[in-house]
Amino acid sequence: MENITSAEELKNAIQILSVEQTIKEKQLKEQFHVVFEGLKPANLIKSTLKDVLFSPGLAQNIAGTAIGLTTGYLSKRIVTGASVNIIRKLLGSALQIGVSNLVAKNSVGLLTIGGNIFRKIFQKKKTNSEIQ
Repeated sequence: MENITSAEELKNAIQILSVEQTIKEKQLKEQFHVVFEGLKPANLIKSTLKDVLFSPGLAQNIAGTAIGLTTGYLSKRIVTGASVNIIRKLLGSALQIGVSNLVAKNSVGLLTIGGNIFRKIFQKKKTNSEIQ
């Protein structure tokens, strides 16, 4: 700021500073309300859920995990069947865990391979006249 040499300049400077103070006070109150609304428990939960639900790759991770759990369970049921043998049940449980982990970690590749196999099985065979 420049040096004030008269009473008139002092009054103008005071008015300018007063207006600036009012504007900054209003901005501070608005910012306080924004922060206060953001810290409400309902808004915290809502924003957290939104971040989780719209995160990239979540649907893919859920699908991979579901497929892994399903294939693990089916492999255990195939090995154990209706057996009451404790060794067979333990082997079935170990197989279930192993298959579940393997499928869940490699779900993208397995889905791609499965899709290719599905397309090859159900794809209409092209005849020589269609190729030319």
